[in-house]
This record gives sequence, C-alpha cells and structure tokens, in this order.
Amino acid sequence: MQTERQVQILKLSMKLIANKGIQGFTIKNLSKELGISESAIYRHFENKTAILISILDNFKEMVSITPPLLTESNTTAISKVEFLFSRMIEIFIEQPTIISVIFSEEIFINDVVLKGKIMEIQNINQSRIESIIEKGQTENNVRNDVDKSTLALIFIGAFRLLVKRWYLTNNNFDLKEEGAKLISSFKLYTK
Repeated sequence: MQTERQVQILKLSMKLIANKGIQGFTIKNLSKELGISESAIYRHFENKTAILISILDNFKEMVSITPPLLTESNTTAISKVEFLFSRMIEIFIEQPTIISVIFSEEIFINDVVLKGKIMEIQNINQSRIESIIEKGQTENNVRNDVDKSTLALIFIGAFRLLVKRWYLTNNNFDLKEEGAKLISSFKLYTK
C-alpha cells in the first residue's frame, strides 16, 4: 500500500515525464514540482528507477484486475478482447500521463530492471490475449487460419498505435470512439 505522498510523487513523476521527457525527469525537477527537498523524495523512493518501477507496477495491477472477468465469462473471444481493450482505454483516458511511461520502452532499453519490467507487462498482455484467442479458435469463433500469436500481435500493435497517436496529438480525437471502431474491426477475424 502506497502512502499519500508516494501516490503524489508518482502522479507528478508521470506529469513531469509527459511534459519534459525522460531527460527532464530528475529528482531535482521532481522536488521543485512537489515543493519539497530532494532528500524528502528519497525517504519515499530509493531512486528514480524505484519511482518508474512503481509506476509500471501500478499499471500492471490496474490491467490485472480484469482477468477473473475474462476467464469466468462465457462470452466469445472477440467480446473478451473488446472488454480488455476497453478497460485499458478507460485507464488511459483517466490517466493519460501514464502513456508517457508505458509506451516509452525504448528509453528503458539500457536499464535492465526497467526493461525487464516492461517486458513482463508486455508478456502478460500477450499471453492473456493469446489464451483468449486460442479458446476462441477451439470454440470456432475466431479464425483458425492465423496462429494465436500473430493475431495477438495484430491486436496489440493496432491498439498501441492508436493510443500512441492519441497521446502524441494531445488527445485531439475521442479515444473511446476510435477505440470502439478499432475493436469492432477485430470482429473481421471471427468466422
């Protein structure tokens, strides 16, 4: 359980990254934004990496809330993918600054811990969607002529591009509406 101050630090960290990029995300800049000393930040987080790991862990927890709903439901695979992506869209609309961290894998490439954390999140999402697709293929409500990994990659890649475009254009279109269109197009993959 995070303290109120830790939550505040995480929110301002995402805002700082969104506004100044990862290069502008320093403990010094963060302390100025918070109006506290740098040493006060270190009482809550060991370093910048610990802050980023917390942001990634929080995101992982937010998207992990849905799996029981997906596994217990008797709906089609496409409906489950729709539900999962709709939930992620809601998260991004509620907290758009999280996108600056979640979709910035390339800036973490030289940090083994952060790279591992990003890969962990990607692997969880990939395997969750593959599992849904596989069940749909078994039940004959998802096409069988394309393997589950390729279909999952198509779904995830298209979704990521849409969210990134929304973020890079300063949210100048309705992500929920465009997300619904994208998700609806996934239905083309059903029989």
